[in-house]
Amino acid sequence: MAKTVGIGITGGIAAYKIADLVSRLKKDGHEVIVMMTAAATNFITPLTMKTLSGREVLTDLWNEAQGFNVQHIDVAEQLDLLVIAPATANFIAKMAHGLGDDLLSTVVLANTAPVLVVPSMNTNMFENRIVQNNIAILQDYGYHFLEPGSGHLACGTAGRGRLPEVQDILHRIEELLSPKQDLKNKRIMVNAGSTREDIDPVRFITNRSTGKMGYALAREALSRGAEVILVSGPSQLAVPVGVRFIPVRSAQEMCEEMLKYQADCDIIIGAAAVGDFRVARVAGQKIKKTEDKTRQVVLELVENPDILKELGKRKTEHMIMVGFAAETENVLENAKKKLLSKNLDLIVANDVTVEEAGFAADTNVVTLIDRAGSCRPLPKMSKDEVAAAIIDSVVALL
Repeated sequence: MAKTVGIGITGGIAAYKIADLVSRLKKDGHEVIVMMTAAATNFITPLTMKTLSGREVLTDLWNEAQGFNVQHIDVAEQLDLLVIAPATANFIAKMAHGLGDDLLSTVVLANTAPVLVVPSMNTNMFENRIVQNNIAILQDYGYHFLEPGSGHLACGTAGRGRLPEVQDILHRIEELLSPKQDLKNKRIMVNAGSTREDIDPVRFITNRSTGKMGYALAREALSRGAEVILVSGPSQLAVPVGVRFIPVRSAQEMCEEMLKYQADCDIIIGAAAVGDFRVARVAGQKIKKTEDKTRQVVLELVENPDILKELGKRKTEHMIMVGFAAETENVLENAKKKLLSKNLDLIVANDVTVEEAGFAADTNVVTLIDRAGSCRPLPKMSKDEVAAAIIDSVVALL
């Protein structure tokens, strides 16, 4: 079915490649509304895009284009999908912080359709922590991202930052325009984030997990029609709109909540980084230092419940259970042991010592292992893409 796709072009050298994207979208029968920032017009002309799209290219917030009353509002209301490609560091920052000072940025603010952002820039710019934080903000808001490619860049350097191939952008656009609903009428429970085990009223033991992987899984399941219960330890991430959110703190609390809802679930995914140990005796008051700083504090730790193992004992015949194995050595061997000992159907193994994988990273490198012994290694992907691959495997198991 033909859809209306907004293409927002910002001022990057890869802007010329978007001509091919617009042309191919038109050939596929879609309506295409092209919007360009002032900087983008320095790289490719609006006339080119007008010829390929078959309609006026929108560049100026203050020009009332034919057919539009309040231009940026009317455009936003027409869109089934908004694509920002190439997305520069500057425009990503504007989106992340809600700035609306030109036509394209005001359309972004007025838009209610899904948004696909395709970054393209110098490697150092893309890897800058400020840019990565802005990307994380937008992902928390539900924006979709396509990871840039690696290779030789126009600026003369080599690394991540290349615009993905047009075919890859087209494929992602089609996925977003025709979302899968293969989890409709299914209830899925996901746990996410870290747990915290108190030492005293102000201190606790925790780990480096941010919850990004679990929250990505919740968003993906929700987008595919599932009813989603998200049981989360403390996290700074925005709660996906539409999930049933259950905040918890400790491993014991997380276990109790998940056991409470297990019987009503078709699928359970354990993505949380659950603390293995807790303090045997929590101090009632803050533990103080001595004046001469000679005091030694010894913490006695006891094991926390193994949440997935407890759930695995109560697993029913038609329930699918998925776990994660975050390892630092013997990754596949340890993951396979966990798969069997916890009565799982699928386990996601990842070496958390690998750069840009595991805790706090926006990307992950994992291997999917099922009970039949199949091992499917995935390349480095964004956590949203990993989530989609995991859900695909769950659907196949169903």
